[in-house]
Amino acid sequence: MLVPSRRRLRIEVLIVLGLSLGQSAVYSVVQLLDKMSQAPLAQGTSTLNRSQSTREYFDLTYQLLDIAFALVPVLLVFYFLTEQRPAGHRGQSAFGKLGFDLSRPGKDLLQGVGLAALIGIPSLALYALGRQLGITTAIIPSALDDYWWTVPVLILSAIRHGIVEEVIVVGYLLNRLGKFGWSVPLAIFTSAVLRGSYHLYQGFGPFIGNAVMGAVFAWLYTRTRRVMPLVIAHALLDIVAFVGFSLFGKAIGLG
Repeated sequence: MLVPSRRRLRIEVLIVLGLSLGQSAVYSVVQLLDKMSQAPLAQGTSTLNRSQSTREYFDLTYQLLDIAFALVPVLLVFYFLTEQRPAGHRGQSAFGKLGFDLSRPGKDLLQGVGLAALIGIPSLALYALGRQLGITTAIIPSALDDYWWTVPVLILSAIRHGIVEEVIVVGYLLNRLGKFGWSVPLAIFTSAVLRGSYHLYQGFGPFIGNAVMGAVFAWLYTRTRRVMPLVIAHALLDIVAFVGFSLFGKAIGLG
């Protein structure tokens, strides 16, 4: 098995983050500064799922393309995690390394549902508190027009967010930071701060809430070495937020 050098791994991590959530974090900081320079955050709005065309099927095409291309960095992660071994030698798959597989569907589903319930209610309370304190923008989980495909696309979008964030910011990042010799607490802190950072466009409340959520998720991953329950929990939280807002018109999103 070929072992990449730390320098090569650092470059690899920068490439992955630069193509995905690291890029989102940079944009998020700029968007936050933009909003704060125009008006108090309490008067700002953050829209998560926007229409991209006034023409129904072009909008659907854009939405599906966004979802598909957002998953490309995840494929890159699994490519980087695939070990190069001599012919005839089989090692653990990249999916198995991160626990992103169907080896224990029942247990993963149960843990995911429980984690979503544990995180969901405090997140709503923190959102409400942030609005009261003026440190959180109004969050609109969906601004898609009402088409037959709106709810399925919102569900796919939620699943996309769950896969991208948990695979990259938890599974992959903790794997690579461990190879750099970082301590577990420092790796968890870094993962959590990164998660909070790409939510800064929503205000400081979501930054804090998502950082706390990130710390919990990263800690759980260090105990189980499985991202699948985290993906399920994240997807469920976003499905409730996106679809709930689309159907009932209440700002209940988490981002």
